[in-house]
Amino acid sequence: MAVVGRRGGSAFSSAVRSFFSYRIFVSAMFTLLFFATASVLFSSNPAHLSDHNNELQTTGRAYVHRTFLALKSDPLKTRLDLIHKQASDHIVLVNAYASYARKLKLEISKQLRTFDDMAQNFSDLGLKPTYRGTLFESDGPVDEEVLKQFEKEVKDKIKVARLLIAENKESYDNQLKIQKLKDTIFAVNELLIKAKKNGAFASLIAAKSTPKSLHCLAMRLMGERIASPEKYRDEKPKPEFEDPSLYHYAIFSDNVIAVSVVVNSAVKNAEEPWKHVFHVVTDKMHLAAMKVWFKMRPVGGGAFVEVKAVEEFTFLNSTYVPVLRQLESAKLQKLYLDNKAENETTDAQNTKSENTKHLSMLNHLKFYLPEMYPKLHKILFLDDDVVVQKDLTALWRVDLDGKVNGAVETCFGSFHRYAQYLNFSHPAIKDKFNPKACAWAFGMNIFDLDAWRHERLTDQYHYWQDLNEDQTLWKVGTLPPGLMTFYSTTKSLDKAWHVLGLGYNPSISMDEINKAAVIHFNGDMKPWLDIAMNQFKNLWTKYVDSEMEFVQMCNFGL
Repeated sequence: MAVVGRRGGSAFSSAVRSFFSYRIFVSAMFTLLFFATASVLFSSNPAHLSDHNNELQTTGRAYVHRTFLALKSDPLKTRLDLIHKQASDHIVLVNAYASYARKLKLEISKQLRTFDDMAQNFSDLGLKPTYRGTLFESDGPVDEEVLKQFEKEVKDKIKVARLLIAENKESYDNQLKIQKLKDTIFAVNELLIKAKKNGAFASLIAAKSTPKSLHCLAMRLMGERIASPEKYRDEKPKPEFEDPSLYHYAIFSDNVIAVSVVVNSAVKNAEEPWKHVFHVVTDKMHLAAMKVWFKMRPVGGGAFVEVKAVEEFTFLNSTYVPVLRQLESAKLQKLYLDNKAENETTDAQNTKSENTKHLSMLNHLKFYLPEMYPKLHKILFLDDDVVVQKDLTALWRVDLDGKVNGAVETCFGSFHRYAQYLNFSHPAIKDKFNPKACAWAFGMNIFDLDAWRHERLTDQYHYWQDLNEDQTLWKVGTLPPGLMTFYSTTKSLDKAWHVLGLGYNPSISMDEINKAAVIHFNGDMKPWLDIAMNQFKNLWTKYVDSEMEFVQMCNFGL
């Protein structure tokens, strides 16, 4: 039994030794295979040392052969490979910092030149004949002295590289952060510009569209006219409508609520309202609504209101009026449609020419005042987006020095000069007008109709309108032809008479507004729109007849 036990124990020990010997052999084989595979991979992608094939020279076959030799017999070969890898890694790092410097536009900086020189020094080191022949192109044993010298030079350069990187790392990190912040700011600014354009376009749509409340009011008034025709029969013209001794106003609009505010504000601030006559002209579609309003809500203080349609002035036909003739022209229609299509692809500021208001005869009626009111000597023209805050009778006593138009000038510095409204590359403009002449505003203008007739300025207006059929003198609007027609015949009024900009400029001081006789909501943000500026809106709404039942029903949001 003892013999059997000893034999069994001996067999067991032999099996264990065989098992561990097999494990060691397999581990050795896998280790050798791993190093061989890694060597092949590294040799197939040798580290580049410069942009001109300057590298620590290796060839794939020699490198693999040297690696096997290192594993088998020469530890210096392994050491050489490690030094080679360290040098390659630091070349990559130095080149990375050099690329950062180029990205940050530091090409002429000392740091960039230092990084480039260091990368080149690493490359040149591997190309030295002593190292190249002894260490990289030889299949024989490595010379330890040469290897030590090579290692010393490599480590010296690595040390310098690390010091340089350490010195500049924070600076480059900060520069990269600054550049990233600049890129972010630029991107946000682009988004802001886009948002502003979209906002401007949305505001333009809101400004040029008819609000539901205005449409509702006109329909309610029309319904009242249809329901009770006997209440709203036309009356005979009153003699006051042609009495030149009274104070006459001209208001041309299709906006019922806006006209009512102009008339109401003027009457409430007039010292003698019974001497004031308001001539309201609208289009045929809004005539009934306008008449019903002033019949239902008579003007207080004994003031007079005449409401007429533009079609009642029969002399305003296409034979006499260039604008009407041009509207019938296929050439102008094509030009207008072409401009509209072009503007649809540009920003919102250019879409002004799409606004058909500029083609409406109501907008051009102010050029025919002497013929519309032949018995009057003077008349005050008011836009429908103004509010009267003081008695205006002193305007009829202003000495115009023989000129036709009394208006407030709008220029300051280089802004609002004739050059901004007219095409001075056109010879007819260049020869006739001064580009630096100061522009003035329509909206509150006192006209001497007798001087107008004497100067034959309506003919002058016709001349310029005919000449601009192809829109080469000016693009759109009535201010450019007004500036031309009343050039040298306009008297500048004190700015307190007429303060403009309440429809686009939020920075107008309340002190300036309170001193003004007339405030003007010119611009897109009209006071009857939701986009109106809140700080100015109450200046308009306080003159709205909010007790009128149709105003309440149509939800003006007052």
